[in-house]
Amino acid sequence: EVQLVESGGGLVQAGGSLRLSCAASGFSFGDYIIAWFRQAPGKEREGVSCIGISDGSTYYADSVKGRFTISSDNAKNTVWLQMNSLKPEDTAVYYCAAEPRVFPDRPLLKLSYEYSYWGQGTQVTVSS
Repeated sequence: EVQLVESGGGLVQAGGSLRLSCAASGFSFGDYIIAWFRQAPGKEREGVSCIGISDGSTYYADSVKGRFTISSDNAKNTVWLQMNSLKPEDTAVYYCAAEPRVFPDRPLLKLSYEYSYWGQGTQVTVSS
């Protein structure tokens, strides 16, 4: 059974940092793309970042580029999202998602409908 468990969310002041983690189990970690999405109240779920575990390739949304860093530890089957210089507009529920990387030579998957497996989410609140 595929399981994704997020942790690390919380309340932080603007300019602060948080580190989210996504612990994965039940699948061959190295063969997947792991992504972070977020959803703010009244807004659609949006892609934040993703990583191809096999080669470490990454993608960042323009809104977080230069502030967020995604990384993985294959030995621990864990992906982290280091979030620095947080802004109030980063406030959202952050979800971890996973999908097999069927075509390693193609761009990483960036849209929520492309992912089959999801965690329960972790709340991030940035106060101004």
